[in-house]
Amino acid sequence: MGFIHSLWNYILVSAPYLLFGLLLAGFVMEFMPIEKIKKWLGGKSFMSVVRAALIGVPLPLCSCSVIPTAVTLRKSGASNASTSAFLISTPESGVDSISLTYALIDLPMAIIRPVAAFLSAMVAGFFNLKFNHYEAPVEAAAPKSCCSKTKVSLEQPEVKKQNRLIRAAKFGYGSLLNDIALWLAIGMLGGALIDFVVPDDFFLQYGSNIGRYLILLVGIPLYVCATASTPIAVSLILKGLSPGAALILLLVGPATNISNIAVLQKYIGKKGVIINVLSIGGVALILSYVTDWMYGNWFTLNLSEKFAMHDHTGAWWEIACGVILSVLIIKGIYLEEVKPRLSKSSGHTHG
Repeated sequence: MGFIHSLWNYILVSAPYLLFGLLLAGFVMEFMPIEKIKKWLGGKSFMSVVRAALIGVPLPLCSCSVIPTAVTLRKSGASNASTSAFLISTPESGVDSISLTYALIDLPMAIIRPVAAFLSAMVAGFFNLKFNHYEAPVEAAAPKSCCSKTKVSLEQPEVKKQNRLIRAAKFGYGSLLNDIALWLAIGMLGGALIDFVVPDDFFLQYGSNIGRYLILLVGIPLYVCATASTPIAVSLILKGLSPGAALILLLVGPATNISNIAVLQKYIGKKGVIINVLSIGGVALILSYVTDWMYGNWFTLNLSEKFAMHDHTGAWWEIACGVILSVLIIKGIYLEEVKPRLSKSSGHTHG
């Protein structure tokens, strides 16, 4: 029962903000001037890197969905530098994950996270601009998203004329949530499991430095999307991890993983991949110390009180949002993970 209680707490606290963030993400995708973006990111200038990093921050694309989008931009004239900046700031942030960060952690971290995503993207873009002159083979085709069968990218298909609000809602609560449903469920379950199993003072016994380097070491090869990484980070903070070390997970987890690194070297070169990984890790590590200093001198973080407020029951509207979010997550997992496997299995049976 303790595990279920922890899981429901996460859902209850996050659901209203996440549902709002998903709708906001739908508006971002609906009103984003796609053709202008391609022009803004073209060329090999420092300003194109700045624009790529800025544009990527609010976009609600996960680490694997962003790859086909970035490759499309690359083929539209974007440089290695601006492509890299876009590839880093986009999965590290997003309006949905920012709203969830505010819900589960606090306002300062909800501001620090996108700023850190922008800075890490800028550093990687700058070094790519100076040192990476790789040209991708013309015949290289854009990879498909590894997240889901639903294509979530800037290359939006033609749609029938309908209210833009409806289209935005369909994207946020449909395509986008379906795309991240499995990872969001894993993040919620992982956060609840950590909260239930790990001792409260687990990280305190090792000190903040060991905690941050351990997170950096584990986070680089593994993949967890920005939204899913948030409840895991919260659980680790509750177990004694410093806010700065948690920031490393929020930055490194979504932006780097072994499968993406293998795919990306074809498009931005091995040097580009190395520059990106070192930039993400280096900036995350530096900013983790800055973040801990800020929380030690300017801000107060007390997650125990926030989650204690939901130890028994929530307001009716929080419970309603929690139920809606749970249903949407289950629906997304069924549509993207279960249904395709059932179809394949039924095809093999009839074959």
